[in-house]
Amino acid sequence: MSTAGRFGPAGSVAVPDEIKLVLFDLDNVLCEYDRGRRVAFLAELAGTTNEFVYKAIWETGFELLGDSGALDAADYLRGFGERIGYPLSLDEWVEARRRSMQADRAMLEIVRRLRETVDIAILTNNTTLVSDHIEKLLPELRPLFGSGIYTSAQFKAAKPDPRCYRLCLSELQATPETVLFVDDLMANVAGAREAGLFAHRHTSMEAFRQALSEYGLLHG
Repeated sequence: MSTAGRFGPAGSVAVPDEIKLVLFDLDNVLCEYDRGRRVAFLAELAGTTNEFVYKAIWETGFELLGDSGALDAADYLRGFGERIGYPLSLDEWVEARRRSMQADRAMLEIVRRLRETVDIAILTNNTTLVSDHIEKLLPELRPLFGSGIYTSAQFKAAKPDPRCYRLCLSELQATPETVLFVDDLMANVAGAREAGLFAHRHTSMEAFRQALSEYGLLHG
């Protein structure tokens, strides 16, 4: 199918023969993510300012090193502590991340409905620490997604790199033309389309329900 066909006419989606898998982003799709709360907790631990922590981790590109798998989990955690000037433990890192996440109940209810008819999985730009500790971070997810929770770090490529999606689908034994990807960032949606997936940018529950209906995935 051409790229134009994947966008469809204005206000509509291109409808494939059959979607067999819905692949979800994590932050600001399945949960509300408040990085400010995470930064504030880390700053308090380190006895420094929010601005210092934010600049040390996010403005330097360090977080991307974890997302892309350039650093393994141990080196990422060690480097994180070094950059904020505090010997951060794994439990403290997990707690900071946990405080920043709140499950989107309405979205998870749709996920429950979808899993009755199609496969579901998660692909998030994150270090493997997120998938390894998802039971503490967001315990609602494991019962829904089982082992289908993937981080970009394990594929050594981060969204929107098309390789990230393709490697994830290889792990899931899925073909791009049977997959709908859902992300809140347009760049990641574009990357998914480049990799051959159908994709929806998540902006509201109303728009998402409408898209699912047009794909024939949600009724009633």
